[in-house]
Amino acid sequence: MIITMAKFIVILFGAFIIFSGFLMLFRPNKVRKTLQMAGSTNVINYTEITLRFLIALALILYAGFSKISEVFSVLGWFMLITSLILYGVPRSLHHQFSLKSAAILKPMYFQWIAPLAFAFGGFILYNALCS
Repeated sequence: MIITMAKFIVILFGAFIIFSGFLMLFRPNKVRKTLQMAGSTNVINYTEITLRFLIALALILYAGFSKISEVFSVLGWFMLITSLILYGVPRSLHHQFSLKSAAILKPMYFQWIAPLAFAFGGFILYNALCS
């Protein structure tokens, strides 16, 4: 049951990454505004970190069942550790970082990296669905 739930979360994560790629390609200004909101309120900050934490757990739990288990495991542990770090970082610092990042990342940059989101999301889905 837990493994099935973890697989479902991993599949949703892959689909979300691909969807994000489409947003980056066709609505880069919307993506930039969303990035600016990261850490802006307690609800947004802790919801974002908690979702990241749950996805990390799902990747770790499902790693042994995926085609390339080492990659899922490393990605999951990386996301888990960074989530725990973000829980300890003041929300205002997280928000300042997102604002600075959004200032650097112009809309055309999001369009340039959209194919990477398609590839990464496809990689996640392939490894989750073809195992």
